[in-house]
Amino acid sequence: MKAYVLINASPGRALEVAKKMEGTSGITAADAITGEYDVIAVCEAPDVNSIGSLIVDKIQKIDGVFKTITCLAVK
Repeated sequence: MKAYVLINASPGRALEVAKKMEGTSGITAADAITGEYDVIAVCEAPDVNSIGSLIVDKIQKIDGVFKTITCLAVK
């Protein structure tokens, strides 16, 4: 299962947050972006519960992450 995680970071911390995600198991890409969100991460896991655990246990615990929105891929 694949999910896109849209992340709001604390002001001035988008690049730092994206960098901290590199090499994290289950996160295949993380980029600082422009627009309403500061970082987008591509996550892959076997099921929805595993995606949820990845977000709560890894992404939301990164210093500088303010808010996340998860979009599950349907294809």
